[in-house]
Formats: sequence, structure tokens, C-alpha cells
Amino acid sequence: MTLRPLLIPVLFATALPLAAQAPDLHVETHLVTLTFTVRDAQGNLVSGLSQDDFAVYEDGAPQKIRFFSREANIPLMLGLIVDASSSQDKFIHQHFRDVRMFLSSVLEPQDRVFALCFGDHLRIASDFTTGAAEVVDGIERYNKNYSAVPEIEPDDTRSGGSAIYDAVYAGVTEKLAGGAARRKALILFTDGEENSSAHDEIDAISAAQDEDVLLYAIRYSTIRHGKLSADNRHGIAALHHMAEQTGGADFDALHTDLAQDFAQIGAELRSLYSIGFYSTNKRHDNTFRRVVIETQAPGLIVRAKAGYYAK
Repeated sequence: MTLRPLLIPVLFATALPLAAQAPDLHVETHLVTLTFTVRDAQGNLVSGLSQDDFAVYEDGAPQKIRFFSREANIPLMLGLIVDASSSQDKFIHQHFRDVRMFLSSVLEPQDRVFALCFGDHLRIASDFTTGAAEVVDGIERYNKNYSAVPEIEPDDTRSGGSAIYDAVYAGVTEKLAGGAARRKALILFTDGEENSSAHDEIDAISAAQDEDVLLYAIRYSTIRHGKLSADNRHGIAALHHMAEQTGGADFDALHTDLAQDFAQIGAELRSLYSIGFYSTNKRHDNTFRRVVIETQAPGLIVRAKAGYYAK
């Protein structure tokens, strides 16, 4: 979600001398944009809808749609956020396998991707590249000697544990902020457990919403004696919440068909609708504005971010 300031000069010409004319009036507005997908009751992506098929509400108030577009085959800008904390030790080989599967399923020549590995520190295992092999090699180098991999956002207060919120925040603000007109997403390979970040969950979600970044979580949760721990349950809830609030989705890597899930992610990222409106609420009070997109056709499901902060 992006808020673009637009300054519109309005000049009032009168018969008065130039020095006596009224000063220019500048009216500031903010364009709110959302990208979203639409599926039918069977879960199939729906294309071919028009602006007239949608209505938009902000905090319950109807908004006038100012622009609408459908896009397909969009170039992607992706970040793989790979959990290398101790709770993921038993899943390292599975991470490698699933990262390779994701890249072979989704990545195309026009796309760019980076990889960030994290425990209590954040390191760029592979900077932006167009090749899957460079990403996999970078993650392998990290696992062999992480201290030789460049660190971002150094923070000596982190000591042990897992800093997933910082990893998401840095992935958005350090790597995906601004940039070319591409569809942006972070793919998280993690259990969602958090105990080391300087940022909190709201910071991570807000950063992603501001930059229109979708979060997809591939979850690896350890089950001991047939039960999830309290940390497991919290991690599951956090990943679901972050994905839901940004318009993405979360998947249980241990109990699902990841090949199918990755194909779903790729299809969603390359086939999106976009809507823009000027909010009728002109206050910039940093409050959260809930935005709902409804379809006029029955049985269709819209998935989009939950809203934005009026900064």
C-alpha cells in the first residue's frame, strides 16, 4: 500500500494588480492503492472482472474508485527470509529442498530475488539476482560459515534466539522499499517463533503494508509428544496474522503439498487487480484505516491487505 502525496496548484486570476492577487492554494490529497486477488468458491483465480464489479469501503464508509487495472505476467521482486535459528536445526535440509522447489516453480528470467538468513542476527546470503543457483549457493555458504556473510542492521542487544520481526522489517525497508514497478513479496521459511527482535509484529506488518509487500509464510513447527508448545502456537498465530494483514497466505510445510502451494503463490503474484481511491477521511493521525473490497458477483472471495496507517 502506498500513499502518494499529490500537490494540486489552483490559481485564482482576478482584475487586481499582480502584487494584490491572492496566493496560490495548494490542496494535498493522498491516493490509497491496493492490489488483490479474486477466487471463486472452488479456489480458482478469477480474471476478467471490471471496475463495476467492485465496491470499496474504508472504516465502513464507501469510497469512490479513482483507478482500476488488471495485470498479468508481472515481473516479481522477491525476498526469501530463511530461519537459521536453533529451533529450525532439524529442518535445514528441508529448507534447502523447499527453497529450490519454490524457485524452480515461481522464478522467471525477468524476476529478481534475494535471500536473507536470520537467527539473532540478519545476514544477506544472496543479494538481488535473477538466478536460482546463486540464491541456493548463498544459503549454503551461510550455513557453512555465517560470520563470513554480510550482516545488515547490526544490533548487539540481540543475543541468541530468533529475530523474525526484524528480518521481515529489514527485508521490506532495506531491500524492497521503492524500486521498480514490480510485484513485491517476502516468502518466510520459519516456525514464526520470536524472542530477539527490536521491532514488533505491528512494525513488520506496517512496513509491508506501506510498501505493498505480500507476506507468504512456509511454516515448520516442531511437534513434541503429539503436542504443539506455547511458542509453536504463538508462532503459528503470528505468521497467519502477518500473512492475512498483508494479503498473503500461510502454509504448513509439514502437512501440505508444497508444490501445489508454490504454484498457487506464483499464480497469485502474476495475476492481480489494483484499485485506487482518495480517502474521504482527510486526517493524517497515524490511525489504522480498515479497507474492505467487496465484489458485486456472489460467491467470489477477495484477498487483500486489511488496510493502512494514515501517516
